[in-house]
Amino acid sequence: MTHDIHIIGGGLAGSEAAWQLARRGFRVRLSEMRGGGDTTPAHQGDGLAELVCSNSFRSDDHENNAVGLLHHEMRLLDSLVMRAGKEARVPAGSAMAVDRDVFSAAVERELHSLSNLEIVRERIDELPQAGHTIVATGPLTAQSLAESIVSFTGEDRLAFFDAIAPIVHRDSIDMDICWMAARWDKGGKDYINCPMTKEQYLAFHQGLMDGEKTEFREWEENTPYFEGCMPIEVMASRGVDTLRFGPMKPVGLDNPHWATEEHPAGRWPHAVVQLRQDNTLGTLWNMVGFQTKLKYAEQVRLFRTIPGLEKAEFARLGGLHRNTFLNSPRVLDRQLRLKSATHIRFAGQVTGCEGYVESAAVGLMAGLIAADELGGREWTAPPRTTAMGALLSHITGDADAETFQPMNVNFGLFPPLPEVKKKARKLAYTSRAKEDFSDWWMSALEPA
Repeated sequence: MTHDIHIIGGGLAGSEAAWQLARRGFRVRLSEMRGGGDTTPAHQGDGLAELVCSNSFRSDDHENNAVGLLHHEMRLLDSLVMRAGKEARVPAGSAMAVDRDVFSAAVERELHSLSNLEIVRERIDELPQAGHTIVATGPLTAQSLAESIVSFTGEDRLAFFDAIAPIVHRDSIDMDICWMAARWDKGGKDYINCPMTKEQYLAFHQGLMDGEKTEFREWEENTPYFEGCMPIEVMASRGVDTLRFGPMKPVGLDNPHWATEEHPAGRWPHAVVQLRQDNTLGTLWNMVGFQTKLKYAEQVRLFRTIPGLEKAEFARLGGLHRNTFLNSPRVLDRQLRLKSATHIRFAGQVTGCEGYVESAAVGLMAGLIAADELGGREWTAPPRTTAMGALLSHITGDADAETFQPMNVNFGLFPPLPEVKKKARKLAYTSRAKEDFSDWWMSALEPA
């Protein structure tokens, strides 16, 4: 063999695992099918770690938010994703968002700089029968490899639909109607806000209900959506005000264009559509929470009824694709290995975690675990009180296998702190996590 470990999949998780292993001196072969003549229904190019849905890594608040805490822990471990994210960052208030192209290029550049890492553009159709392997093929695993996984696990794979939000050209947005602001003015004026009156909102809601939508194939009809990435028209079907308490909530957004002598600061619209910067140049903006399965013509027609988007030009319209994931609590052990074939580990969204950051974090941990195994050391998992430990524990056994569904990191996965008052609980969670993570990091990990 010309390598110590084979990683299948060059997305966020695979790239992160490869980075952690190669920097510790192991010879790594990283296989990515894109660029070798194959692609997926959602990817646009062949760059490693391409972001296919949002460009946001969500909250960067490491004191009051679980995903922000995960950012903090990954940075301490010199995460490749966090390193590239810093280089590609674009304004997004208190969230962390990146220019997709700059981000992917930074990941690929860093990996190519490692002489003991070989990147091969090839499709892998079957799980290997021997040899250390990490499978990080993500939620769009090719059918042939998915069938091989089923034959190894003895379990039917699960699936859910994931939807992509549209991207709008900045110069086609009418800023005489829209305005720049973050909710409650936190983090700067980083979002474009499109205001709606009650009448406009009700007409838009009805348009979502009536719009022509993508039809399901017969084998897709009973596949559930992931709650954290729900198509906007599905949310709308749950009630006329559901969107006003979700992606279109108006609270904390005073519209200066509506200011009067009586209300000099403006007033809250009935609903607001927000757009977030999607590239470094600020020329592309993502419609926040507007993932959709409407047909393309319907998207253009309906989204141009949004105030300020009447002449919107779309760099990308929304879409829908089927995502695949394992019933990890049933088929994986506590070290992310297949119980039926312990030479194979899984990492990333295929394990049933959800979100860019979570996917990368599980890839990072898969790399660290494999490094310990290859180096003859005993792996010690991060405490469940940390973001990484809570996420790893959830997908490898703490979740109920009978009802397992993809999950973002959240404080509900952490051991509870019932003695702490509710208002102080988030800070208490993160403070405990940082202390415990620091102790684990210093004592249990072999440095890169």
